[in-house]
Amino acid sequence: MGGAALPKPVRHKKLSAYIAGNPFVTDEELARMFNVSVQTIRLDRLELGIPELRERTKQYAENSYAKVKSLAGREIIGDLLDLDLEKSGLSLLEITDDMVFEKNRIARGHILFAQANSLAVAIVDAEVALTGVARVSFVRPISLGERIVAKAIINSKSGNKYNISVTSKSDNEVVFKGKFRVFAVDLEEGALIENRG
Repeated sequence: MGGAALPKPVRHKKLSAYIAGNPFVTDEELARMFNVSVQTIRLDRLELGIPELRERTKQYAENSYAKVKSLAGREIIGDLLDLDLEKSGLSLLEITDDMVFEKNRIARGHILFAQANSLAVAIVDAEVALTGVARVSFVRPISLGERIVAKAIINSKSGNKYNISVTSKSDNEVVFKGKFRVFAVDLEEGALIENRG
């Protein structure tokens, strides 16, 4: 959008539409996009009744965590934003001090893997789901403060085996890709569940 600041009514209309389509955008990103101050964006959101990012994330998360069967909420790395069991899921992870190497402030690889892997397991509609195979690619280093949005999709299912792909992005740039084979497990019988149907 950039350029000169838009008249307030026009900005409000565009801002509402943009946040509706990109609910996890920050006020700072919006300020840059609309060429206004962060304070102006905050006032615009207040006038429009649009909650801040933390509250929007919380609202999405509350609806999604209730659907998860295979993991406890605290076992999912990142904030679960959307979950459609047996289809797809979305999570958001903000890279904090405890997730980076002290020397270079680059995120530890296992953090991105954990976000993707826990999301892949969470979308399986089973009481217990375990990762059997993972093939991952780290596309570029991630730095302190970046916000990683991971999307998991079930590509195929055969019996108790799920082939799931996960793509993680930072600011719409792909930073991590993973392919996971997840198995539904029946612990009472001590064997894999055979879901025929």
